[in-house]
Amino acid sequence: MSQDRVRRPTLDTVARRVGVSRATVSNAYNRPDQLSATLRERIIATAKELGYAGPDPVARSLATQRSGAVAFMLCDGLSSAFSDPALCIMLDALASTVDSGDRALLLLPGIGDAGPRADSVIRAQTDVVVAYSLPEGAPALEAVRERNLPLVVVDQPVLPGSARVQVDDFGGAHLAAQHVAGLGHRRVAILGLSTSADGHRGPGSPQRIASAHFRVTLDRIAGYLKGLAEQGIVADEVPLWEAPGSVRELGREGARWLFGLRPRPTAVLCMSDELALGAMRAAGELGLSVPGEVSIVGFDDTPAASWCDPPLTTVRQDLVEKGRQAGELALRALDGARPGRPVTIGVELQVRGSTGPAPD
Repeated sequence: MSQDRVRRPTLDTVARRVGVSRATVSNAYNRPDQLSATLRERIIATAKELGYAGPDPVARSLATQRSGAVAFMLCDGLSSAFSDPALCIMLDALASTVDSGDRALLLLPGIGDAGPRADSVIRAQTDVVVAYSLPEGAPALEAVRERNLPLVVVDQPVLPGSARVQVDDFGGAHLAAQHVAGLGHRRVAILGLSTSADGHRGPGSPQRIASAHFRVTLDRIAGYLKGLAEQGIVADEVPLWEAPGSVRELGREGARWLFGLRPRPTAVLCMSDELALGAMRAAGELGLSVPGEVSIVGFDDTPAASWCDPPLTTVRQDLVEKGRQAGELALRALDGARPGRPVTIGVELQVRGSTGPAPD
């Protein structure tokens, strides 16, 4: 048996067998456009015969001091994150943008609502980090800074020196509030996302809003209250329930609390479609017709918004474009580009059957 067969095959093993240089074999894998199709096919066939699977990515990263990976930091765990359709759509678009033969996407799940552990970030083999909707002061963000890695932020927080993709959260919430107020609703409630990363689920308060750590929640609250104030509805008359996640069951729980208030709200402004779908379920369980007795508005415009019965009025953000832009910023950061102005994803109101005139 030949020595090539006894030892684990390497790049040099393939080069000797084909009769070409080591660099030529490397090009067959990493820069195929540098070779003729015939030569590359002969190299790959020989490598397969010898049992050589290709260049060792660990060795290559040691030589180049680059892993080729983009780390994506989630606010909470994988099970919670992937129950959120808006995140899944955005992440799929990001992955499609950065994915190639020499790049990979590394997921770093969060603990609770505080993002990944700092030591997970310290150990991660990555060249750039994308942070998705983390709270201000998250330990993972400090770890990114200590490693001096390029950072792309999606939604929040606002950090100097980072590239950012954001949504016009204030504008979208303002549109939603204007819509229900224009339909004559005066008893309006907010079914919101977390103001802080403490896992709170229940009524919100001015004190919690004042100490909030999530910009998206604050901007949407501000947009809702602005739109309602323009119709004479003051903030003190607008109840708020906080959900520690974009989950239908949390929307159902929050809506049941809101529908138990007296007087009962006739419209609920929800900070995600998932919360809104949970609110619609709660309304049905309580015998409340939508939109006859209560109007419900979501935020995101995920596919389920147009499939439910009645179809959900919601604020549309382009989730695919959001992910693509985040991926493009990550690729530019890999190439050494400095952060520019934030990329803002516009919004528009999609009026469907879940909203109607205020009941008499």
